Amino acid sequence: MLTISMKDGVFMPSPTVVSGASDGALSPLGQRLRVLLGAEHVVGDLRRYFGIDLPPGGMPFTGSRFEHLAGGGDRPEVGDRFTAEDLVAVQTLSVTVPALVALDILEGRLGAQLSGLLHAVPKGIDMADADVSVLADGSPADQAWHLLCAQHGVNWVIAGKLLARKRPRLLPVYDRVVRCAVGRPPSFWLALHTALREDDAVLHRHLLRLRQAAGLPETVSALRVCDVAVWMNHRALGHACL
Repeated sequence: MLTISMKDGVFMPSPTVVSGASDGALSPLGQRLRVLLGAEHVVGDLRRYFGIDLPPGGMPFTGSRFEHLAGGGDRPEVGDRFTAEDLVAVQTLSVTVPALVALDILEGRLGAQLSGLLHAVPKGIDMADADVSVLADGSPADQAWHLLCAQHGVNWVIAGKLLARKRPRLLPVYDRVVRCAVGRPPSFWLALHTALREDDAVLHRHLLRLRQAAGLPETVSALRVCDVAVWMNHRALGHACL
């Protein structure tokens, strides 16, 4: 197992081999993310994605509007219910909620059920600071995810992006590109929670430094910095992800 340290704010892989599990051992996802987020091009990737550094005639990625559209999905007056703006926001991430499901979310029983669950999901807290019970199987967030996945035409990617819009600091965007880059842990939420908290939350703090270095506003969560950095890197490599 590789141990990874920090040098001048950048993650540096070390060839030291750690035998077996120990208090200092990193989780597989933690190791993978430290390598990806330690790349020299990460800050440039973030700036390109959010439209800070663009070539002449270039356009920012539509996903740069995901968290900011209509003031954000987690603002107090709408934080516990899905709005039409939320449905448009997920389209900036290249997914679409089927029309019948969208109507049920906005006007029907499904929307009422989701609102009840969202009300029980903490607001204004980073995943790294949240108790694991908030993300565990059977939690209100997990129930909301399963409820969305049970709808015709809604898969795990769409469900995750909808919930990330409502709790951008707590629940991550996770799609096929990111899954291809970092693997398929039994629970991505729990694996990411572990990775962000281990080693005195060094990964979480590094994400905040990357956000600052890229000149991004604080409304872009650490989770979103992670998602965009991993997505941009893997997309550039041209992998075909299923």
